[in-house]
Amino acid sequence: MKLKPLDDRVVIEVKELEEKNVGGIIIPDTAKEKPQIGVIIAVGTEDELKKMVKVGDKILYAKYGGTEVDIEDKKYIIISRSDILAIIK
Repeated sequence: MKLKPLDDRVVIEVKELEEKNVGGIIIPDTAKEKPQIGVIIAVGTEDELKKMVKVGDKILYAKYGGTEVDIEDKKYIIISRSDILAIIK
């Protein structure tokens, strides 16, 4: 299944951070912080957005921005341009 975002939205694949368990302490999933780094896999139709970002860019996005979608055991987030905080180089 392919996702094609519209207007000023992008689809990003969430990058899970490696979990390091120091001292054997187990942290429940509900207490873990959501990752805020993702890789763009699709860019919307807005021309200005296409000039700013491209497929493959690694970005930092707003903590509570976007809509989460699970497709074929992968986690994606659809966010608008205003939720993109920075491109990581």
